[in-house]
Amino acid sequence: MRIDAFNRVSKLYQANSTKKTVNTGKRGEKDRVEISRLGQDFQVARAAVSKVPDIREDKVAAIRESMAAGTYSMDMDALADKLLAGYTF
Repeated sequence: MRIDAFNRVSKLYQANSTKKTVNTGKRGEKDRVEISRLGQDFQVARAAVSKVPDIREDKVAAIRESMAAGTYSMDMDALADKLLAGYTF
């Protein structure tokens, strides 16, 4: 690139000139964040779900008791259907 061509382009856009700013004494507003009502509802729902345990101990205890007593039974066809539903092609 030729330097004289660069000088012409910079003169066109006045890239080399600087302008001073004047301080008016006023300050602009500070940045702020506003969360929408939907976002607030989402945060409340997320907090409520995070407090609930992942494992339902009452159901697990009932199944353990029935297994220990030998009375636990399950529908093998329904189990096979659920297993195969996870591997649909």
